[in-house]
Formats: sequence, C-alpha cells, structure tokens
Amino acid sequence: MTSTVSKKRKFINDGIFAAELNELLTRELAEDGYSGVDVRNAPTKIEIIIRATRTQNVLGEKGRRIRELTSVVQKRFNFEDGTVELYAEKVANRGLCAIAQAESLRYKLLGGLAVRRACYGVLRFIMESGAKGCEVIVSGKMRGARAKAMKFKDGYMISSGSPVVEYIDESVRHVLLRQGCLGIKVKIMLDWDPEGKKGPKTPLPDLVTVHPPKDEDEALSKPFVGKEPMM
Repeated sequence: MTSTVSKKRKFINDGIFAAELNELLTRELAEDGYSGVDVRNAPTKIEIIIRATRTQNVLGEKGRRIRELTSVVQKRFNFEDGTVELYAEKVANRGLCAIAQAESLRYKLLGGLAVRRACYGVLRFIMESGAKGCEVIVSGKMRGARAKAMKFKDGYMISSGSPVVEYIDESVRHVLLRQGCLGIKVKIMLDWDPEGKKGPKTPLPDLVTVHPPKDEDEALSKPFVGKEPMM
C-alpha cells in the first residue's frame, strides 16, 4: 500500500532535499569551484546536475569521484539503486557567478592576502567579465581587535523591486581565520541580454530606448492625414 503525500508536504520535502544536497556539495566541492545544483525529475530517475568551474576535478579520475558522490547521495536520501544520476556541468562565465567569486575570495583570504587587495581583485574580475555592477562586503575582525565591515562597490546596482530576482546573483560565505570568523557577501548585477546567455532576457522596467531621428526628406514625403490646417 502506497501512502499519498499531500502537495504541501511534497513541496517541503523537495525544499529540504535541495537544501541538504546543496550543503553537502558546497562542503565537498568547495575547492573545485562549485557553483550550484539543479534537480530534475525524469520519469525513471532523478537527475542531479552539479554546476562547477572545474568539472574535471568533480568527475575525478575515470569518473571515480562522481560515482562516490552518487553513492553518498543514494545512501543518505534512501534512493534505490539506479534511480539517481549525477552530472557535472561547466559554468559558462565564472566571473558572473556570485558563488564562484565568493569561494575565490574566501581562498584568497585563507592564503593570507590583504582584504582590500583581494576584494579589489575580485571586483575588477567581475566587471571585466561583463557585469553591470557588483558589491563585495567583508565583515569581522580584519586587523585590529574590533570588528568592522568593509564595502567595495563598482558599477550600477539595484536593491528593490521584482527585477532583483532576475538580475541579482548573491552569495554568502564564511572564512575561519586565526583571529576570528569573517563574513563575505558578494552581489553581482547582470546586464540585460536579449539572447539570455549572459543575463536576463527581460529588460529593466525603467529602461529607456532612444531611437535615431527619422530623415527629414522621408518625413516630408509622407501624405498629410487629418484635418486641413487652419488658415
């Protein structure tokens, strides 16, 4: 006898599964440029697509690592054999991925690079990759005994309204240093792309398009439609 699950319970279960899976992969694949995960329900099996900047490291030697990850996911979430499949997908532009840039900044700080220099390096790379704007916030005990927050900005950034959902990519990471824990927040504003490859297809609601003026001869040659001008 199969027990029926209510729609409400199903959405909650799907959300918990996605969150736990994301947490597992974030910890396991942090050094390999992990940039997110997609879960697709195929008719016969569940397909899990891992987005990363270094896909070869995710796959491992002769696909060994991806098989290990498949086995871990299968055992943790009680999937039957052959019902779950893991794939690795390369991130098209890592400069426009907030997760990848937050991880990059995290490893720079762990390596002992100065906060200001590391942040400006990430900021420049993001803007050179074609972003419309970006913001990096680092907070915690950086040099002195007192904690503070440093904010680095470049370009154009929106913070409210429905375009935030499509245009803003955001990520938060924590760095455990000797003096304490630092918090990293990276926000990237994507540029409008009519093809939908480097950014959202829908333009910003306040976008004004100025068309080139029409040729004067062309405007005069058109027939006059309407009332005759008053003498």
